[in-house]
Amino acid sequence: MGIILTQAAKDLRKNSTDAERFLWQHLRGKRFFGLKFRRQEQIGRFIVDFVCYSKGVVIEADGGQHLQEKGKDEERSQWLNSQGFTVMRFWNHEILTNIDGVLESIRAQCFERPLSPTLSHEGERGR
Repeated sequence: MGIILTQAAKDLRKNSTDAERFLWQHLRGKRFFGLKFRRQEQIGRFIVDFVCYSKGVVIEADGGQHLQEKGKDEERSQWLNSQGFTVMRFWNHEILTNIDGVLESIRAQCFERPLSPTLSHEGERGR
């Protein structure tokens, strides 16, 4: 399963949505308050859009298909929460039309809450 998920993550990186590419331009290369984010990262049996291990934050950019996948998304979020991650979800439209608001929400989550004690000192639990 690991090899399949690794290939799927590579494919997702190559075929990112406009919203994912736009958000990535703000998060990549430690541009966002010096935090390291990874994109299309495998965590357990899931691939998340973006993750900052040091802050325990997962960011999902959701398109219209997520309306039909609500149950799957909830299961995934619950598992990620159980691993010490906080999952933030934004609609693609919101990312494209209100990037400042999205980035402020991410900043607040990363800096205005205590780090979960279930994450290792390097923040890579559940990998």
